[in-house]
Amino acid sequence: MKYYINLFSPNTALAFSESNQEISGFRISRKAYVENQHINIGDKFICYCTKIQRFIGILEITSNFFIDSKPIFTQEDDPFTLRFKVKPIAWLPLEKGIPIHENIIWNHLSFTQKLPSDSTRWTYMVFSSPRLWPKEDCEYLEQVILQQQSEMKNYPFSEAEKKKVRSLTKVRVSSEKETVIEIPDETSQNKANTSKEERESIQIQATLAEIGEKLGYKIWLPKSDRSRVLNKWKPLQNNTLLENLPLVFDGPTLKVIENIDVLWIKRHSIVRAFEVEGTTAIYSGILRMADLLALQPMLDIKIHIVASIERREAVFEQINRPVFAFMEKGPLAEICTFISYESVKELRKEPHLEHMNDSIVDEYVEYSND
Repeated sequence: MKYYINLFSPNTALAFSESNQEISGFRISRKAYVENQHINIGDKFICYCTKIQRFIGILEITSNFFIDSKPIFTQEDDPFTLRFKVKPIAWLPLEKGIPIHENIIWNHLSFTQKLPSDSTRWTYMVFSSPRLWPKEDCEYLEQVILQQQSEMKNYPFSEAEKKKVRSLTKVRVSSEKETVIEIPDETSQNKANTSKEERESIQIQATLAEIGEKLGYKIWLPKSDRSRVLNKWKPLQNNTLLENLPLVFDGPTLKVIENIDVLWIKRHSIVRAFEVEGTTAIYSGILRMADLLALQPMLDIKIHIVASIERREAVFEQINRPVFAFMEKGPLAEICTFISYESVKELRKEPHLEHMNDSIVDEYVEYSND
């Protein structure tokens, strides 16, 4: 038997609670991972709620995966269409979920027990799901969650957690569709300006360029960043780094595209676009991506905001701003994903990148409303 992490947002956890609790769903981008893992009947999901960082349940898998779009986790256009039938072994209300920073958890998990309590170095373990987790950790978590289901100890929400749960509001963006919006707390916005953060963001741009080249793509970098990035990345081929964009767009669109931090390009098409948020206010890169989609709503590319793990929640707050819920192409939260610096570094370590395609990136992205 194997254990896998199953990530819920407060909204999807509530949706599961209100359902018959027989189906757990994931984004279709996880299909290759699920197939490679051979997730079996009898394996278990350890359920974790993002944003409030709590363990909330255990689900036993009772079927092989299947694809179904019947709305469960959202009222329309449910994105969690890769599904398993499950049987709850334990399921806790959010306020009874066990925070990962509680000593009963923190001091016993292999990836947290040696870290200071304010560390974020463990969060690489909860960036995607389903994902295989260490068996000993999960066996321990299963015992603790089952004990909590019996005792129902209360873990009151902190003020920050209350804000995270309260700030998520559903709005109708069309006659057929709702989405989640979030009002950011502007007083807590994290603005990175130090030389250390600038150096790290340049290194991440270089790493993304290196990965893109290994995957067989041409690379575009803003001309203002090129000399610094090339100090960190040496292209293997002379023609990898493009001097001019091979794209046919109007002037305003090209101006936006030229300033995106990293583009992976194949022939005359952008495959993926990355904004690295290391030295600017969180919303600057997000606005650039939104501008691009507003100018070219039919453009079909994958767009990503890349930042340190400490800035993850701030990125999600900005992506979920009300103004981005009403875009012609659809809510930005369903189009633009987050990738942490740590995930970029892990992606670089993937063996045989030269024989893969860009879909490997989807193994490392996070959606704000998952």
